[in-house]
Amino acid sequence: MSEYVLTLSCPDRPGIVAAVSGLLAERGCNILESQQFGDRDSGRFFMRVQFEGAQGTDPDELRGAFAALSPELGLEFSLTDTAERQRVLIMVSKAGHCLNDLLYRHRSGLLDVDVVAVVSNHPDLRPLTQSYGIDYHHLPVQAQAGKRGKAAQEAEVLTLVDHYRADLVVLARYMQILSDDFCAKLPGRVINIHHSFLPGFKGARPYHQAHARGVKLIGATAHYVTPELDEGPIIEQEVARVDHTHTPEDLMAVGRDMECLALARAVRWHAEHRVLLNGDRTVVFR
Repeated sequence: MSEYVLTLSCPDRPGIVAAVSGLLAERGCNILESQQFGDRDSGRFFMRVQFEGAQGTDPDELRGAFAALSPELGLEFSLTDTAERQRVLIMVSKAGHCLNDLLYRHRSGLLDVDVVAVVSNHPDLRPLTQSYGIDYHHLPVQAQAGKRGKAAQEAEVLTLVDHYRADLVVLARYMQILSDDFCAKLPGRVINIHHSFLPGFKGARPYHQAHARGVKLIGATAHYVTPELDEGPIIEQEVARVDHTHTPEDLMAVGRDMECLALARAVRWHAEHRVLLNGDRTVVFR
C-alpha cells in the first residue's frame, strides 16, 4: 500500500476535519497520523494528514476530489507520495560543519532525502563532498579570467537546480547574499542557517562581539529565505547555555553544533512536509 501526505490550509470554519476524513474514508484510505491547528490570529486552519491508500488508490483522482472541495472551503493543499524523496541541492562557502553533518545524516539514513549536488563559491569543500560520491560545482562569484557579477553566477545555480530537478536548496553556511530575483524564483524552497545573535551582533566576528557582551545563550536559526535578509519564516531554533568561562573559540564551537542541529531538523521537517507557511511564520507539525 502506498502512503501519502496531505497538507492544507484554509479559512477556519466548522467541518473541515470531517470533510477531509470523510473524503478519505469514502475511498478506503486509512489515516496513520493527523495533526491540525487553528490560528486565531490569522483566522486560518492548518492540517497535515499521513494516510495509507486503499488498493488501487489513484493520487490524481484524490487531488481532483480535494480540488472539488476548494471552492467551498477555500483550500490550498498539496498531496505527496511519501516514496517521492525530496531532491536537495546544498550551497556552501568554506565552513564545512553543516555540510558534513547533512551528508553524514543522508548516507546513514537519518535524513530521508536525495542530496543531488553541492554548489560552492569556493573550491575548499570539494574533497569532502566527493568522498560521499556527490557532484561538486565550484561557481565563484568572480571568475579568475575576468570578473562576472552575482547575476551570472546565480543564473548558473538556477540552471543546476533545473538540471538536478532539485526540490529544495539548502544554504549550509553559504556566505553570499542571494538576490531578490533568485529568492523570487524559488519561494518556499530555500532554507538558510545562521547564528541567533542577529540582529544584536551584526557584521564580522559576531562571537567575539557576543563574548565581549558576556552572552549567556548561544543559538542558531533555520528559516526560509526571502528577499528580507535573515528575516524569512523561522522553521527551527536551537539554543545552549554558556558562561564566563567560554572563550570566543568555545562559543564558536557551541554555535557550530547548534547550527548543525537546527538545520538538520529544518531540512527533515520540510522533506516530510511538516512545515506549512503562515504568512511570515510557520506551522510545524513535528
